[in-house]
Amino acid sequence: MPNSKVKSRVLDAVRDLPEDATVEDAMERLYFLAKVEEGERQADAGQTMSHEEAKRRVLG
Repeated sequence: MPNSKVKSRVLDAVRDLPEDATVEDAMERLYFLAKVEEGERQADAGQTMSHEEAKRRVLG
């Protein structure tokens, strides 16, 4: 993603925070957005697993 789009998404995320948000709130929101973006990239690259595989990994 080009840097201007990243900057725009970061600024939008910060603007959407409530007025009483903390720095930690902003960091959590940005971390969440980064992880969603990473997941989208992985899905686009076909790096997914079935629901059954996910359950197997979680449940051991």
